[in-house]
Amino acid sequence: MWDFQKPKKLPNFTKSLIMLHKLNSCLQQKVNLKHKWLSMIFIATFFNPNKKIIICLFPSFNNKQVLLKSFLVLFFLVPAIKSYTQDTLQKPKIGLVLSGGGAKGLAHIGALKVIDSLNIKVDYIAGTSMGAIIGGLYASGYSGKELEYAFSQLDIEKLVQDLVPRNVKTFHQKRNDELYFLTLPFKKFKISSPKGFSKGMYNFNNLSRLTYHVREISDFSKLPIPFFCIATDIETGKQVLLNKGNLAQAMIASGALPTLYNPVEIDGNVLVDGGVVNNYPIDEIKKMGVQYIIGVDVQDGLKKRSQLESLTKVLMQISSFSSYNKMEEKIKQTNVYIKPNVDGYNILSFEKSNELIKSGTLATIEVLEKLVALKNNYSTQKTPIQLTDSLFIKSIETNVLKNYTRAYILGKLHLKENKKISFDTFEKGINTLNATENFSSILYHFDQENNLLLNIKENEINTLLKSGIHYDGLYKSGALINITQKKLFSKNDVAYLDVILGDHFRYNFNYYIDNGFYWSFGINSRLNTFNKNIQANYNNANILANLNSINIDFSDFSNRVFLETTFSNLFVVGMGAEMKHLEIKSPTFQNSRPIFNNSDYFSLFGTIKFDSFDKKFFPKSGWYLNGEAKTYIHSFNSPSEFVKFSTLKGDVGIVK
Repeated sequence: MWDFQKPKKLPNFTKSLIMLHKLNSCLQQKVNLKHKWLSMIFIATFFNPNKKIIICLFPSFNNKQVLLKSFLVLFFLVPAIKSYTQDTLQKPKIGLVLSGGGAKGLAHIGALKVIDSLNIKVDYIAGTSMGAIIGGLYASGYSGKELEYAFSQLDIEKLVQDLVPRNVKTFHQKRNDELYFLTLPFKKFKISSPKGFSKGMYNFNNLSRLTYHVREISDFSKLPIPFFCIATDIETGKQVLLNKGNLAQAMIASGALPTLYNPVEIDGNVLVDGGVVNNYPIDEIKKMGVQYIIGVDVQDGLKKRSQLESLTKVLMQISSFSSYNKMEEKIKQTNVYIKPNVDGYNILSFEKSNELIKSGTLATIEVLEKLVALKNNYSTQKTPIQLTDSLFIKSIETNVLKNYTRAYILGKLHLKENKKISFDTFEKGINTLNATENFSSILYHFDQENNLLLNIKENEINTLLKSGIHYDGLYKSGALINITQKKLFSKNDVAYLDVILGDHFRYNFNYYIDNGFYWSFGINSRLNTFNKNIQANYNNANILANLNSINIDFSDFSNRVFLETTFSNLFVVGMGAEMKHLEIKSPTFQNSRPIFNNSDYFSLFGTIKFDSFDKKFFPKSGWYLNGEAKTYIHSFNSPSEFVKFSTLKGDVGIVK
C-alpha cells in the first residue's frame, strides 16, 4: 500500500517496524509533490506483522531545532522497534492445545497463568471438552487469573445436575414435586429415560454470560485469539470441528460428556463430548499454520485392574482406548508438553479446583526453560474484561414450536422487549422456561442488534407416572398415584390425575391450558371422602341420649371451572364457578335419620396464592399465603329453605 499524503499522526510503533531513508531522485520524479515548502523528503517504511508495507512521506524542516527534536523521538523509539522486529520476524506461530478431562481440566488455568507471566503470545488455540471451555474463554480475552476467579464463583453442585430453584416452578409443579418421590417417564407407552443426567443449563447460562462481550463474533478465527474446538457427532461417530457460530454453544457441545449431559444439537448435528474421538487436537491446529505447539494434557493413562472398581471407571477406560493409543505420536509432535499430576482426581472433582490449578502451575514451571525462549520483550498483557451485569433485549425470536405458542414462551420467560434488564433476571426467565420440563433443549444467543434468538426443542416425553405414600390421622394410610399427560387436546395444555388408594378412596383431576401472559383456563374435578368418630357428650339431647360419639361418613364431590393468571410463579390470582355435591351421613342413626345432608350447591369463588418459601418443608425463608373466598348462590335440592352465605378461608406462613 502506497500513501503519499501527509499523515495526521504517526502509526502505532508497537505494531510496526520503521525505517527512514531519503527519497531518491527516481522516486521523487514519480511523486507529484504539490507542497513547495518541502525542502527534503524522508520516506518512513513501516513493516507490519501482517507483512503489509506502508510507505509515508515526512517533510523535513528548515528549522534545525525542530528537525533535531524529531530525530531524538525516533532515536528513543529504535530499541522498542528493534525488539519488536526480532520478536515478529524470529518467533514462530505458536499454537496451544488443551485436552479434555472434566474437572481435571482446571489444571489448564494454572498453565495459562504461567504463560501469561512470560508474555508469551499465543496465536491459535484448540481444545476438547474442558479444554474447549477453558480455551474458548481464554481466546475470548480472559487471562489465566481472571479464569481462576470466574471458576471459583461457580456453584459446584449445579455444575453436574439440574437443580431447578423452587421459586421458578409453577404452583402445580411445587405441589407434585413435594408430594411424590418416584417418577417414571413414558414415551409411546414405554418407559423412557433421559439422554443425560443434566441438560447443563447452569453451565450454558454461565458461559453465555462470560462470553457476552464477544456475542457479535460468529467466526472464531476473529476472536482476540483464533480458536476452534472438537465435538463428536453421536450419529456417525465422526469428529466435528467447531469454528463458527455461537461460542458458548460450541463450548458446551464439546464438553457434553455422554450420560452426564444431554447431547447438543448444532446445525442439524447431534453432538457430544469431543474427547470420544479426539481429546488432543494437535493435527487440526497444525493445519492452521501453527509451527510451534504448547500442549497441556490432563488425560488419565490406562488404569490397572485393581483400579477399575466401579462401572464408571470401566466405561471411562473403554472410551479412552482410542485416544490413548494415539497420544504417543501426538506427544512427539508437541514442542512443549505439559503434563499436570492429576492422579487421585476424577472428572467431577470440581470442589478441588485450587489443588488442580496449582498442579497445572507446577507442571508448567517444570518446562519453564523451553517456555522462556518464547518470551516476548514487549507486553502481551490482556486488557481486563469488564463483565456487565445488565443487557438490553431489542426483540425476542424463537423457532416454530408444534405444541407451544409464543405467548406461552414469553409468559414463562417474563421478559419484555425493548427493555434493559439484569443478567440475573434474564437467567431466572430461562430457568423458569426450563423448569416446565416441556423442553429437552433451550439454546439462545444475541445477534449484533441485541435480538434474543431462542432455539428450543420440545421434550418427546409427554407422559409421567408418579407415586408416593401418605398417612395422617383423618385419611389414614394411602398409596398415591399420579398420571401426568402433556399435549393432550391443545397447545400449552397439561392434565394430571391423582388417585389415593387406601382406607378412603379419593381423586383429584386437573386440566389446565397455560396461556403465559394471558389468562389461563382450567377444569378441576375431585372426590374427597373420609370417616370419623366425633367424640361428644349428648346426654342432654333426647334423640342422642347415652351416646358418647357419632360415626360420620363424609363425601364431597366437586367440579369447577376457573381462570387464573400468574406473576413470576410466586403470585397467582384466580376466579371461577363450582358445583358441589355434599353428602354427610351416619350409620349411628341407621334406624332413624342416617343422612344429614345430600344436596348440590352452586358457588362463585376467588383465589389468591403466594409462595416464596425456599422449600416446602422446614423452610428457612419466605412467605406463604393460600386464600379462597366463596359465595354459595344456590342449592338445588336442599331439605330446607336455602339462604345464601359466604366463606373465607386461608393458610398463612412467614419465615424470617
